[in-house]
Amino acid sequence: MRDFVLSGQAVDLVLIVVAIEFVVLVTLRKGRRAAAAKDLFFALMPGALLLLALKAALAGAEWPWIAAFISASFPFHLADLARRQR
Repeated sequence: MRDFVLSGQAVDLVLIVVAIEFVVLVTLRKGRRAAAAKDLFFALMPGALLLLALKAALAGAEWPWIAAFISASFPFHLADLARRQR
C-alpha cells in the first residue's frame, strides 16, 4: 500500500474517480447539460489540479511544475466562486 501511494498511483485512481463523477453527474442532469457541465467543470478543476500537483511532487518533479499546477488551480477556484455568486 505504501508503494501504491508513494508512486502516485493512488492519485491516478482518484483522478479517474473524479472523471467518472463528472460524466455521471453531467449525464444525470439531462435538461441542462451545457450549464451543468460548465458548473461541474469549474467545481472539480481546482481539486484535479491540486491532485496533479501532488502527483508531480510524489514523482519527484521539479518545483516549477508543482507550482504551476497549484497556481493554475487558483483561477479555476475564483471562476467557481464567481459562478456561485450569480
